Amino acid sequence: MDHFMKLAIAEAKAGYAEGGIPIGSVLVKNGELVAAGRNKRVQEQNPILHGEMDCLNNAGRIGSYRDTVIYSTLMPCYMCAGTIVQFKIPKVIVGESRTFPGAAEFMRSHGVEVIDLDLPECVEMMENFIAEKPELWNEDIGE
Repeated sequence: MDHFMKLAIAEAKAGYAEGGIPIGSVLVKNGELVAAGRNKRVQEQNPILHGEMDCLNNAGRIGSYRDTVIYSTLMPCYMCAGTIVQFKIPKVIVGESRTFPGAAEFMRSHGVEVIDLDLPECVEMMENFIAEKPELWNEDIGE
């Protein structure tokens, strides 16, 4: 498995250990790690602090995002996908989209390359979380 996806999975596990939703993300530029983040909606009581948003916030101002890749353990939602499109991040690599289809087609329609690795570890992590805390999951996805 890709080194950067392993880092995103580690972020997801750290978020879960903190009582949050196990979704992690990392941003890579020119093959180097720029930032990492995880869903902190629960930990920081912030409704927009999804994994990708936390990661991008942690990256700070880096100038152009045109030569970056963002990794996420789960397919980005429309909010995160909108930010990816707005920042012109050209490539998204996700751990899985079985538990949440997200906004893959939206990103593709805006020229973003979306690669879904369909990793059993990511699927299992989300399936377990959804079974354990369905109310928290439904809150996260706006249900």
